[in-house]
Amino acid sequence: MSRITLTVLLLFIFFAGCRKSDYFVEGNTGTFRDDGSGTGTVTWTKQNEYILEGFVFVNDGQTLTIEPGTVVRFRSGQAENASALVVARGGKIIARGTKEEPIIFTSESDDLLGSVEKSARGLWGGLIILGNAPVNLSSGEAQVEGIPYFETRGYYGGVDEDDNSGVLRYVSIRHGGTNIGAGNEINGLTLGGVGRKTEIDFVEIISNEDDGVEIFGGTVNLRHMVISGCGDDSFDYDLGWNGNGQFWLGVENNYTGDNLIEAGGGTAPVIGFPHSLPKIYNATLVGNGQTGNGALALFDRFAGGIIANSILINDSKGILLQTTNGDNDSFSQWKNGKLEIKNNLFYNVPTGGESPIFKLSGIFSPEMENEWAAYFSAGKNEFRDPGIDIESGNFVPDPKITGHLSEYPDSWFQQVDFKGAFGENNWIEGWTLLAE
Repeated sequence: MSRITLTVLLLFIFFAGCRKSDYFVEGNTGTFRDDGSGTGTVTWTKQNEYILEGFVFVNDGQTLTIEPGTVVRFRSGQAENASALVVARGGKIIARGTKEEPIIFTSESDDLLGSVEKSARGLWGGLIILGNAPVNLSSGEAQVEGIPYFETRGYYGGVDEDDNSGVLRYVSIRHGGTNIGAGNEINGLTLGGVGRKTEIDFVEIISNEDDGVEIFGGTVNLRHMVISGCGDDSFDYDLGWNGNGQFWLGVENNYTGDNLIEAGGGTAPVIGFPHSLPKIYNATLVGNGQTGNGALALFDRFAGGIIANSILINDSKGILLQTTNGDNDSFSQWKNGKLEIKNNLFYNVPTGGESPIFKLSGIFSPEMENEWAAYFSAGKNEFRDPGIDIESGNFVPDPKITGHLSEYPDSWFQQVDFKGAFGENNWIEGWTLLAE
């Protein structure tokens, strides 16, 4: 064999081994496409530029590590041409940024210097993480919304409450929510059957066309969440989510957004186990005043849970509870002690506190309506100005809101002496687009 022939053969073997799913071109810049083999177990660094085209998966058994300061960009496209990063069941993402060097997921057109307006939505898909934790479907699993039906890596759900899909820490997800067809947009962050060993802390989702974060079942816990300017709900959970939440900030823009929290139960059946019973403490939820259609929180389909030690302001509808037959609805969950709204501060909901803040929707009697409305006071909730300057984007009360606090239910929660997401430390500064 001649030297030239040997060289050609070796080059052929090299390029044949470089699957298109893990081959980058043009030095530090390249486009990543998934041919089914996923990302592989690999580390992405801030020195390189990453552009993802189409649905890119971290497959079962693979781990994608993303270093602090890395920017991952996504091609625009609708329907089957949408771009998103999906961590499949059994895969892991280790995206551990820092306050000084957050990890950013954004559109290909975003130079981070103003080329994309802060309010721009729907420029790419979103980040989807799927796990093996329980969901309340009779089949025990489901295919996540936003994924083409023929994609077998889009399923979530299992029996492992301690399932670990990795780490998201100091991560900013910007301008997502591509419509893949028939009004089916991708959430900024989708968590399907994700387990409690997954770490999610200091995560921003800003200007997503659909929900900010949607949680389909599982046991995952979320701390220091920032959701702003999204086209639908800020926080959305259903299918039996049984995790914890603490230090949540949800902010809606005028004429944009629906419910700040949309709490759903099961679907097949509605009363399936596990029930949706999360515990949410220290949230600050800022609605869009009189310009939107949503509520501060809407509970339906047998959803329950706890919202406590929180600040909920600037919304036209307050807290809505669905009633159907008084037996398998969210009203019955409240009557059974599985839904609590307690020790919270409300202001400008709906206008001046003259109308009931706790309301029912659906089929109900005047007695039920009055009983739920009276729970506002029975739950030690109060109506007063928290001293938050919404116009300037400063969500830290002055002074911090203390007194009449619910005890924290377990050791996962940080024991703090204030209501809302902030005491005296404005923890969104320095790493979120919202705070810029």
